[in-house]
Amino acid sequence: MSQEMNVGREYGDWLEELDRGSPPDPLTAALDELYADGPNPQETAHAQERLRRAMASAGKERIYYDVLKTSPIGPVYLALSARGLVAIDFSDGEEAFLSRIHKNIGVYPIQSSERMTEAVRQVEEYLAGKRADFDLPIDMRFLTDFQRAVLSAVMRVPRGEVITYGALARAIGRPKAARAVGRALGSNPIPIVIPCHRVLASDGSLGGYSGRGGVRTKAELLRLEGSL
Repeated sequence: MSQEMNVGREYGDWLEELDRGSPPDPLTAALDELYADGPNPQETAHAQERLRRAMASAGKERIYYDVLKTSPIGPVYLALSARGLVAIDFSDGEEAFLSRIHKNIGVYPIQSSERMTEAVRQVEEYLAGKRADFDLPIDMRFLTDFQRAVLSAVMRVPRGEVITYGALARAIGRPKAARAVGRALGSNPIPIVIPCHRVLASDGSLGGYSGRGGVRTKAELLRLEGSL
């Protein structure tokens, strides 16, 4: 047997002994375990959904969003275009919020805490009773002319005051449209900042409210502002 073959056999025997006698490297063991288990199905599905949404929104206007995780009315989701706020939601959770924006605007928003810092901060301060007014631009491009008229009028109702649906209808020059005004308020995409909670029924009752908690939340917002 040649000298080269002897050296090769001795080297192979040494590697086998080393493999049997040495504990595995922790990093290698962890990687082996990770690859053996495969990717987390939930994380994979989430990544695939984010990719699908990004592809669906490619080439379109970008909308960003973030969430105020803790507040007196629960989690609050906010979305922002290059022109201003397009949505605030605290009713059905994140997936419903994202789907609603896609339906109304045609794009899926991208989560960005950095871009949403100021909007989230102001809403948080308001709900904590530390802010009376908002200093945030609002983007109403995606609303009908009637919705814009109603929501612009309700923004002129001062904090601490209320108005009825009928009075709001008269304010926009549509005195017989109180019911339509109610529907426009019920679909308000930017509640709290656009204060639809300040509108009451003609008998002074709270009427309806589409946010989480319904009229209970409406009453809480009015109490926060000193209206009740």
